[in-house]
Amino acid sequence: MIFNPEHILEQINAQISKAQFGTEPVELYEPIRYFMQLGGKRLRPLLTVFGTYLFSDEYEKAILPSLGIEIFHNFTLMHDDIMDKAPLRRNKQTVHEKWDQNIAILAGDVMLVKAYEYLIKAEASLIPEILTPFNICAAQVCEGQQLDVNFETSDSVDEQKYLEMIRLKTAVLLGLALEVGAIIGDASPTDRKWIKEAGINMGMAFQLQDDLLDVFGNQKKFGKKVGGDIIANKKTFLLIKALVKANKQQSQLLNKCLSDVSINDDEKVATVTRIYQELDIKALTELKIEFYIQEALESLSKTSSPLYKKNTLKKYFFKLAQREN
Repeated sequence: MIFNPEHILEQINAQISKAQFGTEPVELYEPIRYFMQLGGKRLRPLLTVFGTYLFSDEYEKAILPSLGIEIFHNFTLMHDDIMDKAPLRRNKQTVHEKWDQNIAILAGDVMLVKAYEYLIKAEASLIPEILTPFNICAAQVCEGQQLDVNFETSDSVDEQKYLEMIRLKTAVLLGLALEVGAIIGDASPTDRKWIKEAGINMGMAFQLQDDLLDVFGNQKKFGKKVGGDIIANKKTFLLIKALVKANKQQSQLLNKCLSDVSINDDEKVATVTRIYQELDIKALTELKIEFYIQEALESLSKTSSPLYKKNTLKKYFFKLAQREN
């Protein structure tokens, strides 16, 4: 059976469309159905199936458990939206805006329960092996979110702290997706370790690419307002590097943009972007992305999976790294 990522995505989306989250009360379950149908790349469930494919030809048995990873991811997004007071998610109203905050909190709580419900659709003997790393990862994602919240009021966020935050908040879940898939594919403990590392490193590259697209992306392709991180004073890799490299004049301008609420959004984005260009921050970020891609490929190469299967995932990694949205 030829592994076709597009076909797998169709199967994943079909399963999400017919997923039974619950019926009554409507106010609890309708927001979950609404949120899960907003779309997205379905990157995490696809990586879960990829993880099984690397070590087994029976990769379709990972599709239902992979939904658990995707539902968990969407649970974190729903709660993040509440914390960020975000009005939109994928150009649609967020749940707390369309309904209210209490409903969004409860709906998110149920999504976490449903994540477990789908994870345990894996072979019964594998469930303890799956739930242990899942629980560790779930706590790490929350730790990363808390660090991100802490950074909003911190003046001492350096590159190392930022990279650790995105490792926890974003990258470990990509590592978990591949690890869970590998467990379903009956991979050895050594293979599980290396494929997890590959996923984490790819997750680092993925988040840094997201930071880059937020400033230098094509708005039509990116799907959201370019410069959003600048407007929100997000302490991204780009801003941290710029603050370190800036001369006195550039530093004063950056700090003014961060603190002066009278500066309108368009002017703020234009000024900060110009400073990034003067300091060649785009190239520095691309170098860091390339570093993590190579780390991911190195970890992937250490697995015992057949070369042709590793090359399929390698192509997908490069596709992620070159994405424009």
